[in-house]
Amino acid sequence: MCLLAIISRSPNQPDAPLVVAANRDELLARPAVSMALLGEAPRVLGGRDLLAGGTWLAVNEHGVVAALTNRPTPGGRDPGKRSRGELPLLLAAHATAAEAARAAEAAIDPAAYNPCWLMVGDRSSLYYLELGAPAPGRSRLRAEELPPGVHVLENRPLGAPSPKADLVRAALRGADAWRGPALLAGLAAVLSSHRLPEGDLAYPGEPGEAALPAIPREVGAACVHAGPYGTRSSAIVVVPADPGLPTVEYADGPPCTSPYRSAAAFW
Repeated sequence: MCLLAIISRSPNQPDAPLVVAANRDELLARPAVSMALLGEAPRVLGGRDLLAGGTWLAVNEHGVVAALTNRPTPGGRDPGKRSRGELPLLLAAHATAAEAARAAEAAIDPAAYNPCWLMVGDRSSLYYLELGAPAPGRSRLRAEELPPGVHVLENRPLGAPSPKADLVRAALRGADAWRGPALLAGLAAVLSSHRLPEGDLAYPGEPGEAALPAIPREVGAACVHAGPYGTRSSAIVVVPADPGLPTVEYADGPPCTSPYRSAAAFW
């Protein structure tokens, strides 16, 4: 599982209209680089998956942030489909989140990719996109504009019942009043937590799908340690209100043991 928490356009944070906190969970043996320069025009930072290419989170110089979480599927990913890691890069190629959302609706075929969920935001807007089996009567991707507030996405649809998302949302209560170093420290503490939620963590799957394998309870924590699988890296992104480069802090490993470092040198 992966975790994505976004504070968008909070009136209590006028200097930081977009704040993103994210953990990447993956097999420990899968090769990856936690932070790199991914594009030049515009300049884009993010992690790089060295197996399939692409990224799970991309931040561009204009303040557009795009990230995804994968939808669990019986039997795992379909190797005949395109890498989901392409999608944050496609979205981060645009100057605004609204432009990225419109371009995605026009150009991305959901059936060409393994299923996932994405969010793309900037200083003035935030969008949610679902890629999977097309809904009845709909064959194209549709971007949903989200209201200001706190949005938490794990490996379930946004807004679906989720003990993990509920736990993280509760930990973020009051986070929109955090400032400067307190903001970074508070988000790092949330992302580093091993606290497990109550309730059923099993992913319910989609109607008509085969049953999904049982998942270990450890994946319900924000910071996951589940044998060969766990939190591989972490990132905190703060987009300033005024034009300027986003602040990007990243941990090259689980944030409970790996310090956050500035990615400013990559710009």
